[in-house]
Amino acid sequence: MYAVRGKLLGRIPVHHALRSALKSSAAAEPFLNGSSSTYVEEMYESWRQDPSSVHKSWQIFFSRTEGGAGPGEAHVSAPNMPVYPMFAPSAAIPATEASAGDDIQSSRAGQSMILKHHNFQRLLRSYQSSGHHIAKLDPLGIGSADLDSTVPEILTLEHYNFTKQDMDQYFQLPKHTYFGGDEKELTLRETINRLERIYCGSIGTEFMHIHDPTAREYIRKWIEKPGIRNMTSEEKRILLARLVRSTRFEEYLAKKWPSEKRFGLEGCEVLIPAMKQIIDIANSRGVENFVIGMPHRGRLNVLANVCRKELEKLFNQFNPDMAPEDEGSGDVKYHLGMYHRRINHLTNKEVTLSVVANPSHLEAVNPVVCGKVRATQFFTGDEARQKTMAILLHGDAAYSGQGVVYETMHLSDLPSYTTGGTIHIVVNNQVGFTTDPRFSRSSPYCTDVAKVVNAPILHVNADDPEAVMHVCNVAANWRADWGKDVVIDLVCYRRNGHNEADEPSFTQPLMYKRIRETPNVLNKYSAQLLAEGTVSQADIDEELASFDKILNDAYQKSTAITKMKLTDWLDSPWNDFFECDANKVPILRATPPTGTNDSVLKIIAETFSADPPIKVHPGIKRILKGRKKMAEARQADWALGEALAFGSLLMEGYHVRLSGQDVERGTFSHRHHVLHDQDVDGKVYNPLQNLSSSQQKYSVSNSSLSEFGVLGFELGFSQHNPNSLVCWEAQFGDFFNTAQPIVDQFISSGQDKWYRQSNLVMLLPHGMEGMGPEHSSARMERFLQMCNDDEDCKYEGVSSDQQLWDCNWQIMNVTTPANMFHALRRQMYMKFRKPLVIFTPKSLLRHPLARSSFDEMIPGTSFKPIIPESSDVTKTKKLILCSGKAYYDLFEERAQRGLEEEIAITRIEQLHPFPHSLIEEELRRYPQDTQVSWVQEEHKNAGAWSYVKPRVENHLSSGTELEYIGRGPAASAATGNKKIHKTEYKKLMDHSFAL
Repeated sequence: MYAVRGKLLGRIPVHHALRSALKSSAAAEPFLNGSSSTYVEEMYESWRQDPSSVHKSWQIFFSRTEGGAGPGEAHVSAPNMPVYPMFAPSAAIPATEASAGDDIQSSRAGQSMILKHHNFQRLLRSYQSSGHHIAKLDPLGIGSADLDSTVPEILTLEHYNFTKQDMDQYFQLPKHTYFGGDEKELTLRETINRLERIYCGSIGTEFMHIHDPTAREYIRKWIEKPGIRNMTSEEKRILLARLVRSTRFEEYLAKKWPSEKRFGLEGCEVLIPAMKQIIDIANSRGVENFVIGMPHRGRLNVLANVCRKELEKLFNQFNPDMAPEDEGSGDVKYHLGMYHRRINHLTNKEVTLSVVANPSHLEAVNPVVCGKVRATQFFTGDEARQKTMAILLHGDAAYSGQGVVYETMHLSDLPSYTTGGTIHIVVNNQVGFTTDPRFSRSSPYCTDVAKVVNAPILHVNADDPEAVMHVCNVAANWRADWGKDVVIDLVCYRRNGHNEADEPSFTQPLMYKRIRETPNVLNKYSAQLLAEGTVSQADIDEELASFDKILNDAYQKSTAITKMKLTDWLDSPWNDFFECDANKVPILRATPPTGTNDSVLKIIAETFSADPPIKVHPGIKRILKGRKKMAEARQADWALGEALAFGSLLMEGYHVRLSGQDVERGTFSHRHHVLHDQDVDGKVYNPLQNLSSSQQKYSVSNSSLSEFGVLGFELGFSQHNPNSLVCWEAQFGDFFNTAQPIVDQFISSGQDKWYRQSNLVMLLPHGMEGMGPEHSSARMERFLQMCNDDEDCKYEGVSSDQQLWDCNWQIMNVTTPANMFHALRRQMYMKFRKPLVIFTPKSLLRHPLARSSFDEMIPGTSFKPIIPESSDVTKTKKLILCSGKAYYDLFEERAQRGLEEEIAITRIEQLHPFPHSLIEEELRRYPQDTQVSWVQEEHKNAGAWSYVKPRVENHLSSGTELEYIGRGPAASAATGNKKIHKTEYKKLMDHSFAL
């Protein structure tokens, strides 16, 4: 509220204006201290609108202040009132006549009255902000969810100087509270009783950290309104039925397979009705697609009872003698995903449910899910982000302990990464494996990380199912109305150990003693509904018997299953993408040439080099001028070659997405896909988005300073639709290792474990250029070590397309813009999808020799797995095999030494799948006694040496070894000393050209 005239100056906050008018309000009028400013602003605004709406003493105070009263002269006390009006706009308060002259000298009574008003307001705010600290959240009744059993001082009456005599005094309720319902005033006693029920019962709400006051108001309405938590008898019966399914499912698995690990949900069975409630509400609000990410605990129950996976197929996963019929190694049952489309019987609307497969690396799936949601929204035209949403489940220890949680949440409001809000559900067992939460986090709650994005946090006792249903209603509606993240903290317990074979009493003896004494939530809630008369015992018995029959029937069906298919557990089926035979086995077709028409290249090159319709930096003008000259000469450097690949795919209808740190400009200032106006902040121009009216959208965006989260996000995006080229570029290739779990657990092995393909491209700047150990190596050796080919096999008679089909990913270290062009386009032209890792150059981005003619990119041209020596090799004494930037160093050094006839250089552009047939053919060109050497700039225990050596030697004459030329082994990726770098480089060149 802002004052507008007189002594209370226009557009100056009231408490600041009063300080100015009275010079020292805190000294002159003690009740006008800084903490009471909100109250004073409310009262003043009400007085401005209607002077009679406030108490007489306030009328006098404001009128005298505006009239020029000096310090200490404006306030006039008044007799005590039976009702203390807090914010008078809600009702007019009868004023008692008072003589200003009589009371100016004695204002103690008035000050006391206002202080009580103010303290009453502070008390309300304290419950709203801190009531959760004393909420009854632990179903076991032995701990505090915030790890602190003390009562905050601000939740005590003594803190506000309230006495027993004040308990039955009436106070008028502020207009921004809702717990009074139609009542405008309540006694202090009744106020506290209601606040205790709302904020300190089975639900503890954290929302006062949210910056937006309208958002806080929204949560307050959902939490405080009388009767808002009430459920109908039918809703209670549905809740009971869902608890029956959740509980009996776990009991059935425990009985049938007692020695099997299943990571059951016992202790948090309410999760299933909670998720179904969220889906019901969200579906009624327009959400059609739900993408779910979760850890292993409770996964089988979610698959069965939330997503309705066929129980017989799920039970079949427990068969130890059943191997998958299709290719791949498979994964344990509690890591598997699924995809299912069905009718939601409560809303009578279709819903699609997708559970994303994930490893035991807790929380690693979070960004993958969000990327998949973003992709679904893009391809369905859901710009409002109202039709597809993510539900992420977490464990308490993982949610507070894993950094990727923070990385993913920080993507939630970024324009190129937002999904319109994720609903997070924390299954808070109050223990992590064996670790007490007091030793696993420094924050009061495991959910405190969510405060960084202003997400409301709804703590709830998981053994109060109706309270759980209410917070699910709040969360689903918040996401629909605000499009932002929200967290539900299901405070529960884990009835068994970390897994069913684990003994938890070794480390949590007292907790598990209490757990053994605690009936499950189904028994508790059944007793509650029986006592209410909502259901009879016969109703409960019928529900139990009905689901038991479903379980038994499904088990009988499972015994008849003779084949297991990994395709039954796909979370991202690409219907109609694969060409299959009558048995639904994909047919392998040859990859067509990847060149494009010269006219298309011309359009892209001209657009990419044209003057933009904004005022750009002079340096950009020079770059565009250089590009134009190249285009006229039909030549492409690295940046133009990449742009030609992206642009041609966009014009063919493929979506292209490029993401990563600084990718719009490029780390090395070479790309410049987003041009910035030098005079207008935020005004940009994207040339590749302006190629033609019929092109597909090009999305290029700088990311947050995250590798793990952003790479996972892009992986998820790539898995939704095979017709998009999704690229992630590291700022330097060295930094990819902070995303190592995504590489190891998803990208390299995802197809083998989960039959899930991806065309994700990782662009990793790599090269030893004297920039030190953290700006030199993308650790090529790690990627090559994870390749799935056999180093002892020549793969004779195996086509290059078959090798691509069989490989787990492609590893390249290309040397020409044309090969980069074809590598990117081949991602879309292959009849299947494989991840692609390209070790991209740094100095080569502007190297005059690193150019390609448009003739290398026209129809009929394709990617070259190797680029052989083009000169006459009959006099060759030494053949150097190399990859990447090393070629240009060798090429220039060879020319300086005049050794073109004696030494040949062949580039291996595609390291995996290894081009066996082409290497065999290349080696046959050379005289029998030719020395064959491998040259690399990396250290011997790094780079491609260990991978290339046995594969090349398969094609050499018996007993002939491949010579190694390169730096010696080292722990560090590169030296940081320029002198040492130059010395190493000279030794490398001398050794390479020694004959």
